[in-house]
Amino acid sequence: MPRLRPVPREEMTDPLVTFFYDQLFSPERAGTATGSPGDWWTVFALDPKIFRHAVKGFQLYRESSLDPVLRELGQTRAGWARQSQFVFSQHCKQLRALGVPEEKVRAVAHWQVSDVFGELERAVLAYTDGLVLDGGRVHDEVFAVLRAHLPDEQILELTYVTCLYEMHATMARALRLEWDDRPDPIVEVPAPEGYGSRDIADEVTVRREEQTTRRSVT
Repeated sequence: MPRLRPVPREEMTDPLVTFFYDQLFSPERAGTATGSPGDWWTVFALDPKIFRHAVKGFQLYRESSLDPVLRELGQTRAGWARQSQFVFSQHCKQLRALGVPEEKVRAVAHWQVSDVFGELERAVLAYTDGLVLDGGRVHDEVFAVLRAHLPDEQILELTYVTCLYEMHATMARALRLEWDDRPDPIVEVPAPEGYGSRDIADEVTVRREEQTTRRSVT
């Protein structure tokens, strides 16, 4: 379950929120048409102002002049880099919907060692890693390739959309929304049965005694 309360349909009063709810959900199925639970929408419905702002962001990038494949490469890689299963999974689907071959979709996760991407696509993926993994630290050589292929306006759009989806990836993980509602994989691995602090203390004592004995002999 998400960490915040999803708003049920009967509590929704904002017309834009109810419009999207009616468009995305159907009595004939659970969740959305993409197979996701849909709780991103119902949790964001807690605050219609935030909901509206987020939806305007989606509309903005869909009106962008940037090649949608480049845009989706950035969004998909941002999901992978920020470890959001939801953002990564959803935008893999969008790449396929744009006709991107399966080998390219799968290679987004390991683009550095893949030969399926062209020069500009590699630059977009490297730029995304600079934005997401390196906090905006982008090498001049990466940026030079972007500028050789794209006008400034489209580089700005790429930057904005990629960072927008890093934000959504981060929020989805923090609030455990959609496919990011999963246990943290980093947990302590139990020690073998019978192994404990006394075993460690005994081992340290034995080693000290051995070291003392060696010094005495020499």
